[in-house]
Amino acid sequence: MVHNLKVEDVMVKNVACATLPGSRDEVLAILKDKKVSGVPVLKDNKVVGIVSRTNILKNPEEEQLALLMSRNPVTIKTGESLKEAARVLYEKNIRRLPVVSDGGKLEGLITTADVIGAIADLNIETPIKNYLSPNVYVLWNETPLPVVSLLMDLADVKACPIVDSGLNLVGIISDRDVVGASIIEDRVEKSDMSAGNDDDSWTWESMRDTMSIYYSVSSVKLPMNKFAKDIMVSDMITATSLASVDSCAKKMKRNKIDQIPIIDATGKLEGMLRDRDLLLPLIEMKD
Repeated sequence: MVHNLKVEDVMVKNVACATLPGSRDEVLAILKDKKVSGVPVLKDNKVVGIVSRTNILKNPEEEQLALLMSRNPVTIKTGESLKEAARVLYEKNIRRLPVVSDGGKLEGLITTADVIGAIADLNIETPIKNYLSPNVYVLWNETPLPVVSLLMDLADVKACPIVDSGLNLVGIISDRDVVGASIIEDRVEKSDMSAGNDDDSWTWESMRDTMSIYYSVSSVKLPMNKFAKDIMVSDMITATSLASVDSCAKKMKRNKIDQIPIIDATGKLEGMLRDRDLLLPLIEMKD
């Protein structure tokens, strides 16, 4: 039964982590290599932060891990129930929970995907139409990637369906795809610092003592010559609004995806089912 499941029954024990001090480039390498969306940040073997793809995309010129990460992350202790983990993930609107001991040492990580994997085995036959996200943000397949990233950030979504000029559903893009297309751009910038100003009585009207400082800037960039259609996933997993909770959870688990476009009988887009939407049936289950 669900009330017997504990976080340690489904958590990942060998957790990919970043440590302080660290850099953005090190984190990007972990995210791309491990194909994860975020990792805990440790100091002296204790969890002090979380860094995710969103942190990097929102702060493209920040290189220091200590300034990129989200501090004071929400955690959960070993021994807590899976249902409690689902409740915290849903109510705090987060995707990952470090699992810690009483002393604060990292013991594992439980994500929304881990909970969905457990839900797939609970035989919840309720139709997903009761849990669909009320708002869907759609992008055109000719949208340049920097604009894709900006719009997803402003809409605060992790994935968007993609349509063509005929309003046909042709793909889906997640923040994972956006980060995968990003590049690190290094450039040199110049700053002129004047030693005088108009209020200095000794400064000639036509002359200023200036000092030029050159400094390097490293930032995450998205190429302007690539578009949504270039990175979108076109081989989509879809469902209808009458599909059951457990069948959609199984699709997410089997295909390692976070969201499913919901279509009608003609293939037209009706909505989006996010993995976090499927946390609600578990939270609502009676013990």
